[in-house]
Parts: sequence; C-alpha cells; structure tokens
Amino acid sequence: MSTTNRAKNASYEAKDIKVLEGLEAVRRRPAMYIGSTGPRGLHHLIWEAVDNSVDEAMAGFCTRVEVALLADGGVRVRDNGRGIPVLKHPKTKQSALTTVMTTLHAGGKFESGAYTVSGGLHGVGISVVNALSTRVEVDVVRDGHHWSQSYEYGVPTGPVKKGAAAKRTGTQVVFWADPEIFTDGIDYSAKTVMSRLREMAFLNKGLEIRFRDERSDPAVEESFKYSGGLVDFVKHLNASREPIHRQIAYFEDTTDDAEIAVAMQWTGSYRETILSFANNINTHEGGTHEEGFRTALTRSINEFARGRNLLKEKDTNLTGEDVREGLPVVISAKVRHPQFQGQTKTKLGNTEIK
Repeated sequence: MSTTNRAKNASYEAKDIKVLEGLEAVRRRPAMYIGSTGPRGLHHLIWEAVDNSVDEAMAGFCTRVEVALLADGGVRVRDNGRGIPVLKHPKTKQSALTTVMTTLHAGGKFESGAYTVSGGLHGVGISVVNALSTRVEVDVVRDGHHWSQSYEYGVPTGPVKKGAAAKRTGTQVVFWADPEIFTDGIDYSAKTVMSRLREMAFLNKGLEIRFRDERSDPAVEESFKYSGGLVDFVKHLNASREPIHRQIAYFEDTTDDAEIAVAMQWTGSYRETILSFANNINTHEGGTHEEGFRTALTRSINEFARGRNLLKEKDTNLTGEDVREGLPVVISAKVRHPQFQGQTKTKLGNTEIK
C-alpha cells in the first residue's frame, strides 16, 4: 500500500488520542528525559540519583554520599541526608516516597522552603530512573525507623513498609537499568563514574563521596573529599601543566538569588580549558554564566593593560582568545531558580548570571 493510501485509511478520531499514564511516557520516549539510550544516557541515571543526594549536601543536611557499581549490574547510591519523606502526601493520598518515585514533577525542589539551591529542579530525576529500570529498591531512614519500597518497571510491588527502629537518617536507592531500553548494554564505566564523582566533591567543599566497584575482585574503592573546593579542582587540572604564576586566582560573589565562584590559573599551554557548572551540573554546552565570565575577563584584562599603559592608545584590544590562552578555569554557579535549556540540563539560561 502506498504512503498516500495509508494516510487516507488512517483513523484520527477521539478514540485515537493516546493518554500515557504514570511513567509510561518516559519508557516510550526515554531520550527526551536522559538525552540518549546509549552509554551517556545510561550513566545519566547515576547522575540523577547522585544529584538528589548532593542536593541534600548543598542544603546542609548531608556530609557523605556513597556510590557502588554492583556485581549483578545494579547501582547503589546511599547518603546520610534527611531521607525522602514517607508519610501520606496531602494531594496524592499515598506515601510521599511513592509519589516522588512514581510521579513526574514531584519533589521538594519546587517548594522554596525545602531546598534553596538544587540541581534536579525539573523534578523528574529519580522517577525517570525508576521508569527506566527493571527493578528499584529504596530504603529510607527517618522518623526513627527504616522505610522501604520496591518497584518493577516504575510500578510499586507493594506499599511502603515500616522496618526496624533507627537513630540515623538517610536514603539508599538501588536500581537495575532496563536492558530493553539501553540496548548498547548495561556496562558502566568506572572511569566515567569516578571522574564525575570527583567533580562533585570539588564543587562541594568538604563533602565526602565514596566510590566502590564491586564488579572487580577485589573491589575497587576510591574516596573524594576536598577542603579547598574549586582551588583544589584547578590544582588537579594543572597537575601535568606548568603554571606561570604560583597562586590560583579565586573569586566569589553572592546575591539574593545566586552564588558564583571562579578559580583559574594561567599555564604555559596554548589551550584554554573552561569547565562550567550550574548547581553542580556540568553545563558542557555553556550558558549565561560562562558567557558572562568570558566577557568580564576580556574586559578586565584590557582595562588593566590600558591602565598600566601596557596597551597604548593606538593598540587594539586583546581578544578573548588572546586572554584565555593557556587558562584552565572552573566556574560554579549555584542558582535559586535555574533555567536550564533541556531536561538533561547542559546549558544554563539565567540572564541575571551574566
């Protein structure tokens, strides 16, 4: 049958309108939520789970995050934060844990009192991990007890269960990505995961992040904790380079809606390295915070050069490429109301950050 005939015979009535319920939309179009169903999207599941734990750290309630790649292909993310709430949600009439795990756009990050700054502001992160996994097991410790719930393909297998008494608090999420979604295979790169966790530790001064790869025998373990924050990050970037000045330049500023921090150190290299982050998320496509830095740096260097008569009146201004040659720089913006372009949050759009 020709395309024209198929079009003529195609039905388009009210009954043909498909309503996707729950997390079905995520399973139908996963790339809309995690960018791809290849290795990058697979690792994005880990980032979403870790982002939730680090948000607790930024709020001042978490000092340690643990990430483990399990021998059976699962991933475990554990923190010592406050724990996901478990009592009945006033709107959904079910446990807040169930709501967070099974509902898009559900989370404490939409309410200004819960988190001042967070990475996962779209509110779909952990529910998307649930939707794209064959199985998820969550154990929450809060309100004096353990609370647990399991899910298969995003659907709870039973109600939230109240467990043993406990004094500490925290959340543990274990998930097994669905091989029917990630057809390139469930093969996490330990190098990729460690690199990202190291970044998160640099960006959150004093936060301890532990990594364990149980697929190896013996298991591989690493721990990341940096008291110097971005300054230590630049030291790491310049470990194999020759700095041309000893002290790393560090600047920070705070407004009612944002915190911005920059660390940089020129080297003898010819290559610039700009790493930018917004609420701990690597904005590798840049954005307004990176544009603002580039503009401000070029202007400041030219003003300094002319003020010291290093550039004469007849001389043209130095270009941005001239100024940034051999410069590794880390930019970290923490924004109360981030405007990311796209669900995977790789470009910041807040104009006030420029």
